Amino acid sequence: MPEAADGERRSGLARNLARVRTRIADACTAAGRDRGEVTLVAVTKTYPASDVLHLASLGVHDIGENRDQDAAPKAVEVAAAGADVRWHFVGTLQRNKVRSVVGYAHMVHSVDSVRLARALGAAAQRHRDRPLDVLVQVSIDGDPTRGGAVPAAGGARSGSVAGGADVEADDRLLERVAETVANTPALRLRGLMAVAPLSWSATEAFARLAEIAAAFRARYPDATLLSAGMTADLEPAIAYGATHVRVGTALLGERAPLR
Repeated sequence: MPEAADGERRSGLARNLARVRTRIADACTAAGRDRGEVTLVAVTKTYPASDVLHLASLGVHDIGENRDQDAAPKAVEVAAAGADVRWHFVGTLQRNKVRSVVGYAHMVHSVDSVRLARALGAAAQRHRDRPLDVLVQVSIDGDPTRGGAVPAAGGARSGSVAGGADVEADDRLLERVAETVANTPALRLRGLMAVAPLSWSATEAFARLAEIAAAFRARYPDATLLSAGMTADLEPAIAYGATHVRVGTALLGERAPLR
C-alpha cells in the first residue's frame, strides 16, 4: 500500500477507534461499571495484517479472527513485524483445525462440544508450553442447531445438528463441555461466550445470558469472563456483564461478503 494511503487508513482506524472507545466508556458509565472491566477485541477477519499493525500501534492488542486459514498466516506476519498482540479465535472451530489454532491463539471463544474440547486439549498438550484459555460458547435460546453448548434447562436433545451429523445429547450440554475443559490440564476454563439470537432483542438475550453466567460462576468461580456484544449490541452486552466485546464493522468498516 502506498505510504499516503497507508497513513489515511491509519487515521481512519484511529477515528473509528475513538468512537468505539467512547461507546464502551459511556456504556460502562451507564451500567455503573469500571471501564477497565471491559476488553475490546478488534475482529479483523477479511482485513490484512497491516490493519492489525495499525490497531496495535493505536493501543489495541486483543485481535479476533474467525477462520484459521486467514488467521494463521496473518499471525505469522504480525509476529514477524514485532507487534505485541493477543489472538482470540472467535469463530466456529473445526476439529481438524485445532492443531493450527493452538499455535497462535491466546484464547478460543467458541468451544461448544465435548469432542471439540477434547481435540483442543490434545492439540494444546502437544504444541503449547502453557494452558490455552478457553471460553465455552453457550446457546442462549437452547437451540443446538445454531452453535453453542446448551444449558440443562434449555432442553438439549439428541439428533441432527448443523451439517447433518448425529451426536449424543450430552456432547453439547454446557455442563459436560465445561467439565471437560476444566478437567483438561492443557486448557484453562475462563468463562462463557455467546451471540444474541437474531429472533431475540439484545436486551432479552443478554439478560438471559447473565442468568446463565451467574449460575456458571457459582460452579466455576474462576471462570469470570463473558464475551458478548458486537458492533450493533455492545451497549446492552456491557449492561449485562460482558467483559469482552467483539467489534469489527465499527472499527474496520463494512466487509465484502466471505467467499
